[in-house]
Amino acid sequence: MVLDHVPMIKRLIKKVKKLARKSALAYKAKNKEILILEDFNFSNPKTSDYLNIIKAFGLETKKTLVVTSDINNNIYLSSRNLKNSKVVINSELNTYEITDANNILILESAVEGIESTLK
Repeated sequence: MVLDHVPMIKRLIKKVKKLARKSALAYKAKNKEILILEDFNFSNPKTSDYLNIIKAFGLETKKTLVVTSDINNNIYLSSRNLKNSKVVINSELNTYEITDANNILILESAVEGIESTLK
């Protein structure tokens, strides 16, 4: 009997998760905690280069989340030594990461992917 409703429950859970992501992003945007950046890449993974970008926005002491459009190993490798920084691709963005970060830096190429997953 309970198994008859499993597909409906899965659809409902997907809708709730999507709504939670939308709400979290809207809250961050309202509080001016989202920055859209031009796409950038590093020729070599260097934490100092990544830290220079974070420092340029005054975010070196805050938890930051960088959202890219696809896997970018140089950006990821440059950030992994920093405890207050995380890099994700737009398809893996979840509500916890959005709410856990103080500021979100979204690369221009990732904006379209975020919009399409939230529609």
